Amino acid sequence: MLRGRTVTLRPVTEADVPALAAIRATPEVRRWWRGDDDLAASVRADLADDTLVVYAVEDAGRLVGAIQWYAEPDPDYRHVSLDVFLDPAVRGTGLGGDAIRTLVRHLVDEYGHHRFTVDPAAANTAAIRAYAKVGFRPVGVMRRYERGADGRWHDALLMDLLAEDLPD
Repeated sequence: MLRGRTVTLRPVTEADVPALAAIRATPEVRRWWRGDDDLAASVRADLADDTLVVYAVEDAGRLVGAIQWYAEPDPDYRHVSLDVFLDPAVRGTGLGGDAIRTLVRHLVDEYGHHRFTVDPAAANTAAIRAYAKVGFRPVGVMRRYERGADGRWHDALLMDLLAEDLPD
């Protein structure tokens, strides 16, 4: 269990799946976090992926989202990729930044990671602002990076953070 200023991060359990699927089903989250029609199955697929580590994000004991990370296995390109989604009801409260800072600090302290990346959709200005507040910097636009629910290809913004740039 990891404790931030406000949030608590803990491993996701099967009991969390319905609540996480409900959060992912909200239009504000679903727009960026797609999945099949069965979002509970999508959450379970993430949990079953041995390359991902998924934490529940809690605020005052209430599940408000999830944050996950993946470590690049090639030691010459070592870095961690992160992704997070939160209940739109807590948007703008700083919980996302707290969760990101808490996880990054843990990955630096416990695993010695030095570089972190995120790749929000270029149109996801709220996510880009949130990552920037934590210290992530734009690296560049990845053109036609991800196929959207509309079937068209959309750009993403690659952002990174070095451990020494993480604010306290």
